[in-house]
Amino acid sequence: MSERRTDLVTPTNHSDRQPDSAPMANQDTVPDRPDGPAAPRSDSSARPTGGPPLDPAIRADPLGTIEKTAANSDGIDLHRTTVLIIGGGMIGCALAYRLARAGADVRVCERGGIASGTTAHGEGNVLVSDKGPGAELRLAQLSRRLWPDVLADLDARVPEHAAAVEWEPKGGIVVATTVDGAAALADFAAGQRSAGVHCTEMDAAQLAAAEPALTRDVTMAVHYPDDAQVQPAGAATALLAAAVAAGATVETGCAITGPIMHGDRLIGVQTGKGPRHADVIINAAGPWSGPVSALLGAPIAVKPRRGDVLITAPLPPTVFHKVYDADYVGAVGSSDATLQSSAVVESTRGGPVLLGSSRRQCGFDDRLRPDSLAAIARRAIRLYPVLADVAIMRAYGGFRPYVDDHLPVIGPDPRLPGLWHATGHEGAGIGLSIGTAELIAAAIAGGATEPGIAEFAVDRPAVLGLPESDSERPEFAADQFAP
Repeated sequence: MSERRTDLVTPTNHSDRQPDSAPMANQDTVPDRPDGPAAPRSDSSARPTGGPPLDPAIRADPLGTIEKTAANSDGIDLHRTTVLIIGGGMIGCALAYRLARAGADVRVCERGGIASGTTAHGEGNVLVSDKGPGAELRLAQLSRRLWPDVLADLDARVPEHAAAVEWEPKGGIVVATTVDGAAALADFAAGQRSAGVHCTEMDAAQLAAAEPALTRDVTMAVHYPDDAQVQPAGAATALLAAAVAAGATVETGCAITGPIMHGDRLIGVQTGKGPRHADVIINAAGPWSGPVSALLGAPIAVKPRRGDVLITAPLPPTVFHKVYDADYVGAVGSSDATLQSSAVVESTRGGPVLLGSSRRQCGFDDRLRPDSLAAIARRAIRLYPVLADVAIMRAYGGFRPYVDDHLPVIGPDPRLPGLWHATGHEGAGIGLSIGTAELIAAAIAGGATEPGIAEFAVDRPAVLGLPESDSERPEFAADQFAP
């Protein structure tokens, strides 16, 4: 591999969230209310300071009770494995970190700049509150469980980058504002509790103490203490810095132009900088994963879904948790291509408040649309009336990798040996990144030739862009995807 680049992961200073000087790993507290005591978590000094080893329990059964293909005990030794990751966003950086720390020879090829796409246009959510029981929730729980050890490792390995993560385990509060919404939220929370999510209903006094500026027109509120937030670009660059410290190579301005084949196996990619070979090629190109996969000869139906965010001028402490309307879950799960919006309000360390959210399928049309921004503002003001008189500092939007069945695509592609995918996380990529990297690392280390998690498999009808019945047709074969 070519000379390692270390200048590509310079810490990023974001005006919306000013990093504190204290190490992230020592800020792992969850305040229940603005004036209440913070509940400390386990001391980070007790955590391992080396790279987290592959969790044997995860390797044996990645998400507990979800069926998986048995790993081959005589599988790949990552110290003799070369991995090429296409994409330098949060998923790609998490993969680079995890695989490099496991001993793999890792190269990241990013056509633009690191964390310059979807990652740069997100809110940094690490959530369990917005997912019902199922595979995606289990992946979110796995990721949330792994984050503290990752933070401790970053603090030990790359302390100059770790502060940029801006880890805030602030907790989340989901509110309903109608009678029907309250009933639906109560049912949703009950289902989550049955799946091991920590959440408690709040009465009016508790809610007023926790969020004094929140509207009193709330019919139900549920507190999720495990919801957290990071600065997404800062988190991605910190993970990549640790990967580089472990020997990874990073190439920016490195666009993929085609596959390199040996028989029916993908053994590398052609790039604008020349050929790049690897044992494992991972498509982590986010909303561009669809075009990348088609270029390599095994297309997947990952599409862009646009979302916009408003950022207020800096405010005194006003919002103390991530607070969102219960209809946010419905907007996330909707397949409607038209504008979907719901109220999401959360603070940042620098003082500005982030206002979301919206979802719309409009291809790669990058225009900010007044109807989307107006809908976000109206809904945010209904939750926090005080925001009506607050200036908006700026707005931004970006594209999220969307799959019609609302589940990510994680694992090897059975049509094209050598190709793996880690994409389709839509708006949850920041929160699911660490768990996704763990699953990929475990599968490669175990020599898996099939996806570890059936629900995330590549050969799903929604991923292949087929009707349900078409996936079992005898004539369905990899050669129909030849470039």
